[in-house]
Amino acid sequence: MTMLFDGDARNPPDPAQSRKRRTFWAATGLVYMVPLVHVLSGYTGARLWLGVLGTLAFVGLYLATPLSMTSWIHPVRTRTYVMLALFAALCAALPFGFGNAWTGMPIYLSLICAMTLPMCRVLWGVGAAAALAALQGALIDGARDSLPVITVTTASLGVFMFGFRHARTLVQELREARGEVARLAAADERLRIARDLHDLLGQGLSLIVIKAELARRIAGRDVDRALAEVADIESVARQSLADVRAAISGYRRRDLTEELDGARAVLAAAEVEAVVRVPGEPLPDAVDGLFGWAVREGVTNVVRHARARTVTITVARERECAVLEVVDDGRARPEAADAPGNGLTGLAERVAAAGGTVDAGPRPEGGFRLAVRVPLAPEGIMPAPSATAL
Repeated sequence: MTMLFDGDARNPPDPAQSRKRRTFWAATGLVYMVPLVHVLSGYTGARLWLGVLGTLAFVGLYLATPLSMTSWIHPVRTRTYVMLALFAALCAALPFGFGNAWTGMPIYLSLICAMTLPMCRVLWGVGAAAALAALQGALIDGARDSLPVITVTTASLGVFMFGFRHARTLVQELREARGEVARLAAADERLRIARDLHDLLGQGLSLIVIKAELARRIAGRDVDRALAEVADIESVARQSLADVRAAISGYRRRDLTEELDGARAVLAAAEVEAVVRVPGEPLPDAVDGLFGWAVREGVTNVVRHARARTVTITVARERECAVLEVVDDGRARPEAADAPGNGLTGLAERVAAAGGTVDAGPRPEGGFRLAVRVPLAPEGIMPAPSATAL
């Protein structure tokens, strides 16, 4: 009979529009009361006035009770319960007071119960409305012939409205869940970009600083070499800009070979000897990319903090795991305590998402060791960490 639409799941309406729709569809159900108006026109005197007042109170409560709810999923408020109780009293009293023509009132009560009661109590309310319809049909003169029809209609429409409300409730919950998923996805994407920018710019800016210092020192005695260093600075800056754009777009993938070449260049510019050992057999793409991130982070920290003379980068396979080690002979440094989401903390989160571990700390004989261990899939293929995991 009456359906209270709460808007499209993709485009939720504002509260004012929602109330207009509810009012319209609630009023549509009152079309079945047209025969009752004809009955009222035959009343006279006090019976007429009481009938008009009863009808107006019935219509007002019928419209106001469901509209007093905030939405399908919000808790039912006290005023809604009060209106429902008054409406139930009218539906029970009017047929006994005015006769057979009013015995359809429990149908409306069943609908209102299905709209307003908590979901766990709706069927009890619908059942009570159907029992009231049966009782009125049995006790009111002339209503026994319509008793089966009124009772079945009361129960079936109440159950129908219960199903409709349940569907609308699921739609609203789904809409809110999608909003929460979108919010979390945006937060994860911001975290991914923050980590990518930290890792990308750290090495590039460190190299730019080293080469800028070198160019400044030799500018007075070797102009050609100073210009070459400036050209290198321009090249590194352009590459860093391209990497940042790729990271923001989400298409940047760490290639271990490229990162090792870049690590050699950075360490050479910092006058640090690099020793690189890699296995002859290639690693799975996901592990290869993850180790690329680790090499960049480890080498950047060496250049920034270690004051090392030699750095050894080792990549190896150990049964079902791949291991990367970055070991230097410089002084111990505190970057393992980096802020969450940056440096080694961010790297540890990336590796943990792939089921691996990170071990970083000073060595007893001096220097610093960064070790990354990542399991290999049985077929040699492991899914790459997703953007949200990064």
